[in-house]
Amino acid sequence: MPIVLSDLLTPSAAEVLSAAAAQLPFEDGARTAGSVARAVKDNEQAANVPETRAVTEKIQATLLSHPGFQAVAYPRQFARLIVSRTSGGGQYGDHVDNALIAGQRADVSFTLFLSDPDTYDGGELVIGDRIEDRQFKLDRGEAIVYPSNTLHRVNPVTRGARIVVIGWVTSWVRDPAQREILFDLWRAINTTDDPAQQQLLSKSRSNLIRMWAG
Repeated sequence: MPIVLSDLLTPSAAEVLSAAAAQLPFEDGARTAGSVARAVKDNEQAANVPETRAVTEKIQATLLSHPGFQAVAYPRQFARLIVSRTSGGGQYGDHVDNALIAGQRADVSFTLFLSDPDTYDGGELVIGDRIEDRQFKLDRGEAIVYPSNTLHRVNPVTRGARIVVIGWVTSWVRDPAQREILFDLWRAINTTDDPAQQQLLSKSRSNLIRMWAG
C-alpha cells in the first residue's frame, strides 16, 4: 500500500533542504546494503557528519509532526535515515529492505524526494507486486511511504543527480494489512461530515489500535 505525502514540506523548506543535501560529502552506498542487496546497489550516501545529521533530524521531526505519516506508519521509532545520491547511470536493482536495520525491525520504508524531477532523467522508484510494477518520481519535498517487505528498485539515473532521504520505521502495528485498515479508517474519519459516523469510526479505530499495537 504505497501512500504519497504531497504536503510534507513547503516549497521553501524543500528548497533549503535540497540545497543543504547537495553540499554533503558522499561515499559508496553499498556499505549499508545487505549481502543480497549489495550486488545490485550502485549509489552513494551522505557521510555521517553533523551536516548530514542536521538534514535527517529535520526530516524526522517533520515526519513525526505530519498526521498522514502518523496514520500510515504508526511510528514507534526510526531505525535509520540516509541521504542518498544516484547519478552517472547508477541504480538500485530489485531488492527487499533488510528486516533488521541498526538493530531495529524495519516495518515501514519511505523515500523523500529532494531533487527537482526536471533536473535528472530516470531514477523512478519502482514498487512491484504480483500483478504489476508502479513507478514513482515525485516532486521535490514529496514522500512515498510503503511496507518494508515490498519488492522495489530504483531505475538508472542517466542525467543529473537524484538526491533523496530514505528511512525505515519500527511501527507500533507491525502487520501491513492491519496498518492499511487503520489508515482507511483514518481517511474515512477525515472525510465524513457526520459527527455520529466520526465518533463510531474513531471508536473502532482506537479499539483496533489497542488490539494490534505492540
